[in-house]
Amino acid sequence: MANSKKLLKSKASVKRAGKQAFASQPDASELHPVLSKLHSFFTQHLSFDEKSLTVSSASAPKLLLALSGGLDSSALLHLLVSLRSLLSFDLHALHVHHGLSPNADAWSALCVEQCRLLNVPINIVHVNVAQSSKLGIEAAARQLRYQALFDERLSIQADFIVTAHHQDDQAETLILQLMRGAGVKGLSSMAEIDQTRGLIRPLLGVSRQALYDYAMQAGIQWCDDESNDNTQYERNFVRHDVMPVLQARYPSVKSVLARTASHLAEANDLLDTLAEIDAQTLIMNDSLCLQGLSQLSISRAKNLLRWWFAQHHLSMPTSDHLAEMLQQLLNAKPDAELSINVQDYTLRRYQQRAYLSIEQLNEPFDLVWNGESELVVPNGGKLIFRQVEGAGLALKFGMARLRITNRSGGERFKPDVLRPTRTLKHLLQAASIPPWLRDHLPLVYWQDTLACVPGIGIAHELRASEGELGLEITWHPVGKVH
Repeated sequence: MANSKKLLKSKASVKRAGKQAFASQPDASELHPVLSKLHSFFTQHLSFDEKSLTVSSASAPKLLLALSGGLDSSALLHLLVSLRSLLSFDLHALHVHHGLSPNADAWSALCVEQCRLLNVPINIVHVNVAQSSKLGIEAAARQLRYQALFDERLSIQADFIVTAHHQDDQAETLILQLMRGAGVKGLSSMAEIDQTRGLIRPLLGVSRQALYDYAMQAGIQWCDDESNDNTQYERNFVRHDVMPVLQARYPSVKSVLARTASHLAEANDLLDTLAEIDAQTLIMNDSLCLQGLSQLSISRAKNLLRWWFAQHHLSMPTSDHLAEMLQQLLNAKPDAELSINVQDYTLRRYQQRAYLSIEQLNEPFDLVWNGESELVVPNGGKLIFRQVEGAGLALKFGMARLRITNRSGGERFKPDVLRPTRTLKHLLQAASIPPWLRDHLPLVYWQDTLACVPGIGIAHELRASEGELGLEITWHPVGKVH
């Protein structure tokens, strides 16, 4: 059993590594093989071309490194510092202090010292991992770690989070997913580029051994987590007990498994593309047409459901659970009230369409709009205000200090000059707005007049005419994918 968080080099060696990083600008053709691979990755992907990684502005990209203090992330820190002069990006680091080990303070101190020597800004975030978490300690810690990274990315306005996952991690992940009976998406393991979450993993083509050799040659200091030797954890069991047996028989097994994961990632991209094609005709206003879904093959219908769930950042249900959802959606009686829990959401059915909704408190509210572009509604969702021409509330009437409130019952509204005034209840039913959304619908008043009901229309006498400036108001309920 290795000593907890074992330091492999002296502090003097850290200083030497820091000086190396600030040596004269290297020639790309003379880079260390690992550094050369990293240089190729960023040269290929980190640009302003639409087909490459999209950055938030025309300025230098800002990267946030997930730094644990271990071999992988410490090596990546030095690699990125060496590339900084060649590729012109800003680099920040975040260390998450889980507090699970008596050595956690020492790991944080090492990360701070590394970053000080290499002139990289770093933030330390402390999290509390629930020992009794249903996810398990490993998964709970990972969830908190990623949430801290996402929060930090938002705080410093970084373009991407960079993690040090490498080829060995990819191979181990594939084996773990196989043992869990994962589908194509799970078996595709980790993507080099995850645009949705703003994650990049530039070392997936680099082995752990190559990183170790680079770190030793560069005189980098790192530390080892004592829990990495505990084979009660699934990944450690695969790493220490399973992989050596496979490698003894198949020496190139790690690179082969990583390549297989890459092939499966391509297959998953094709499935996502197919789902996007189906979604264009079957998903509207974030609801799914069940009649159209029934016309698809079972496998294609499941693929679309998985894609739709992924848009809401939901974990994939098991195969049996997904099949049961599909069966209920397609075979329930037309007037049946379907309600299926899918993590934080509820899958519902209304008038031959499926909806994913989040349960909300329905408390009275009364707000005043003072010109903001967005206004959060207390009982869920937000209102978006945008100036347009020939639509919305006519600004010529002086649309200032609009009053926003919820339904109290009995409201009447006339959005169409050619039709009689109707009760709001009748208009909501005619517009097929699901019952669970109606009570949360914010109403917009100008003076004492019901001026706008999002999704229904504008009071006919207040609507902007062609050529006139108007105020368009859109409501985004909680959980809706925009």
